[in-house]
Amino acid sequence: MHQKSASPTNEIAIDGVTSGLINYNETVTWRGKHFGFYLTHKSRITAMNLYDYFVDEMEEGKFKSFRHEHIFYKKNGLTVMKDKIHYEVPYGFFGELFDLLFLKNHMINFILERNKVLKTLSESKQ
Repeated sequence: MHQKSASPTNEIAIDGVTSGLINYNETVTWRGKHFGFYLTHKSRITAMNLYDYFVDEMEEGKFKSFRHEHIFYKKNGLTVMKDKIHYEVPYGFFGELFDLLFLKNHMINFILERNKVLKTLSESKQ
């Protein structure tokens, strides 16, 4: 699902859990194209409560730190997913400037577009 939902960046799993479901304390390394460069990002599932939430945190990558919370809850008989992303950029002032000018909007748009695809995939009759 992740690879389909992140297809605009050509993300593929290249190490760790590369297919199927990932579980607590397992890792996955993604390779995708962002800002014209192929980047890798290794995450570990650091918290999981099946059907309610899971958290992935960066172990290796370009961020100073990166934590992504996926929260699921019921609302009016439907399942709602909420993303919370917390990250820090490296490179001091220049990293902060890059975040302000480009990265923050890129992250927001990436998650919004990805979630549109996830919604379509999860609601389709397969």
